Order: sequence, then structure tokens, then C-alpha cells
Amino acid sequence: MTGLALLLVLGSGFLHSVWNLYTKKSINKNVFLWFTQLAGFLIFLPWAIMEWDHSELAGPGAWFLLASVALHGLYIVLLAAAYTIGDLSQVYPIMRGTSPLLVPLLAVTFLHEQLSIIGWLGVIAIVLGIVLMSNINFRGNKQGSTSYKAPLMALAVGGCIASYIIVDKIALSYVSPVVLIEATNIGNVLALSWLALRSGGIGLELKSNWKSISLGGLIAPGGYLLFLFASSLAPVAQLAPMREIGTVFGTFMGIFILREKQGARRIFISLLITLGVIVLGLWG
Repeated sequence: MTGLALLLVLGSGFLHSVWNLYTKKSINKNVFLWFTQLAGFLIFLPWAIMEWDHSELAGPGAWFLLASVALHGLYIVLLAAAYTIGDLSQVYPIMRGTSPLLVPLLAVTFLHEQLSIIGWLGVIAIVLGIVLMSNINFRGNKQGSTSYKAPLMALAVGGCIASYIIVDKIALSYVSPVVLIEATNIGNVLALSWLALRSGGIGLELKSNWKSISLGGLIAPGGYLLFLFASSLAPVAQLAPMREIGTVFGTFMGIFILREKQGARRIFISLLITLGVIVLGLWG
């Protein structure tokens, strides 16, 4: 892994945790994410137009782009649901730790990449952290009717992340990163439109969080753009886990900014996940 790829992917992880913090703090998650994706579309539209001529959408290129749009759309809907019922410091490590388990398996299977034995040990540490984080919720949350929903929803989000990372890696053979981002922004807006419009909370969300929406519209797609550029410099099986360094950022933000409970234990588990990420990224 090159130094530039490492810097890009770490920056991507940090920006991802920041806009997830904004999402958790929002009033209506569907409305906030709808506005964020719409803002992102408008911000990156001029750049995407300039890059459009380099796209190759005849044949398989169009299908991979559509698959990416569908996966991102499902991801954004599940993300809103996860943050509606779960803490940032509990949901974020699970959903961000799931993809390092799935991405290496998918990358090795479909992209013919390889991981070392030490790399797989890193995967085991990540999986252990996810299990421990889920068990903490099961024991500590007295609301049994909702305790299982947040971890399961977070796992579903992680599955979407793993899937779209692989599809996006292939789609980049046909379109530039910014065109791919714009296509997924459009898909995300469409996926959230019905939920946002029927909520009746558009005016209140915009009035209360317009600054976060504007900044989120820049850093949400911008952070993923950093990852897409990094993926052209190093194997995705190593880059995707390294991006999950944002797990620690997200956990600390949830505990120290949002004042969520189980702080010490969640910090410890997020560090365990991060250790697995570092091992996998450096020696995988």
C-alpha cells in the first residue's frame, strides 16, 4: 500500500464518521440524508459533467453503474433506519466493521486478490469486536423489543457497504469516480424521496440543520471520492478495512459529543476492531 493511498483512505474514514455524527444528531434521519444527498448532487454536478465524456456505458458498464446505484440506495435507507433506533457508538462500529469481514472474501473470490494468514487474523479481531459490541447491547438495553434491531440493522448496512465497494471497484473501469458518485447521489435521493416527503418534517429539518446538511453534502460524497481514488492505487481488500479506522472516530464522537452510555466498554471494543483493521491493512 502506498503512502498516498493510506492518507487518502484515513481521510475518507474520518470524513465518513463526521457526516454520520451529523446524521445521528439530526431530527429526521430520512429527511436529513435526503437533503444531504441532494446537496451532494448539486455540489459535484459541474465536475461530473466535465468527466462524462470519459464514461463507457455501453454494455456491462451501464449494468455495473445501475447495480452500484441500487446498492447505495438500499444502504442509505438502511442507514437512516439504523440511526433512528441505535446509538452512534454502538451502530457505527458494527456496520463499519462488517465490511472488512465481507470485502476480503468478495475481493478474493471475484477480484482475484489475496490476503495473508496475518491478514485473516486481523479479520478475526474485527469479527470478535462486532460480536462483543452486539452482545453489550443485548445485555445492557432494557428495551428488549428494540435491542436486537439496531445490531441487525447495522449488520445489514455493513453488508451493503461490502457489496457496493466491490461493485464500485468494477464500475470504475467504465466511469470516473466523480461520475460514479453523482450516479449514486441520484439513486440515494430517489430511494429516500418517498420517506422524506411523507414525513412532514422537511421544513423543520432544513431550518434546524441547514449548516450540517450543506457540509454533509460536501464531505459525504467527498469522503467516498477519496476512497475511490485510493482504490486505484492499492488492492481494495486492504483499503476497505483501513477505511474502518473511522470506527474509533465514530465511537469517540458518540460517547464524548452525544454522551452515549457504555463508553469505556465501547471504546475498548472499537480499539479491538481498529487493531484488526491495522493488522489487515499493513500485513494483509
